[in-house]
Amino acid sequence: MNEVLFTVAQFIALAVAQGTPILFGSVGEILTEKSGNLNLGIPGIMYIGAISGVIGGYFCKRGGVVYPVLAILIPLVCCLLGSLLASMLYCFLTVNLRANQNVTGLALTTFGVGIGNFFGGSLMKLTGSTSASISLIEIARPYKANIPLFEGTWVGKLFFSYGFLVYVSIAIAVIASIVLKRTRVGLQLRAVGESPATADAAGINVTKYKYFATCAGGMIAGLGGLYYVMDYSNGLWSNNAFGDRGWLAIALVIFAVWKPAMGIFGSYLFGALFILYNYLGQNLKQSDQYLIQMLPYLVTILVLITISLRKKRENLPPASLGLSYFREER
Repeated sequence: MNEVLFTVAQFIALAVAQGTPILFGSVGEILTEKSGNLNLGIPGIMYIGAISGVIGGYFCKRGGVVYPVLAILIPLVCCLLGSLLASMLYCFLTVNLRANQNVTGLALTTFGVGIGNFFGGSLMKLTGSTSASISLIEIARPYKANIPLFEGTWVGKLFFSYGFLVYVSIAIAVIASIVLKRTRVGLQLRAVGESPATADAAGINVTKYKYFATCAGGMIAGLGGLYYVMDYSNGLWSNNAFGDRGWLAIALVIFAVWKPAMGIFGSYLFGALFILYNYLGQNLKQSDQYLIQMLPYLVTILVLITISLRKKRENLPPASLGLSYFREER
């Protein structure tokens, strides 16, 4: 019985590890979309957050002795700054210059991946790496440190076997849900997303809220990139290694019906579906693996169809999502 429980706990723990970067990205995108901004640049921002953290970790490592506090703080601050700059660029183009949000987001994703690969390749040359990757195991060690409780048991595996960023992701999702539902700031933010003209007439600074939500959401998404490198990949950076996790984060926004707390369940479900093929036997063809990894998108499509048919207002996207606001038209 204990062996079965441990196997189940191990599967859930792997699903949590796989789903955590998706959770960061989806919560960040939910906050952004609540302001009416559709940021399809989230995959690029996650990439920029990851490479910014890697650059910070690289210079921290070059300083000699690696102190755990600095190993956490320097990459973390660099990640947040890099994600913030990318988000501000998106805001400047879409809010101030009123550029098309879809095109801007897609361009930002391409830009972010290019920036990440450029600096990643440059660091590989600086380190003289011959394996097309950068290893920051010493920097990653504090990120992977878990809580030493119930070690070797299914309870410890299920609840205490994660690095601190996993618990941070859950806390951010819960806090974001409370802020959006129960605070004045959340109410005004949702008002901006539903009808910026009405919010503007009521004295709410639409530009400020769009910048705030998009930049905060971008920094949260950037943490997903940092988690992937420092915790999930054990400090190993290689170009183009993210896969489609950024796009899964955007798909999860729809699955979670724009509710951050619902994103916790959704991200772990997506993570479980993503690794399910590992538990279905060794004789699976590669094409079958791809079909199984397609399941999160299929589930998202089914959810989208369901909410479209039911048309419950609380489960629909903000009314002004993706639309630029022209104050002169108010």
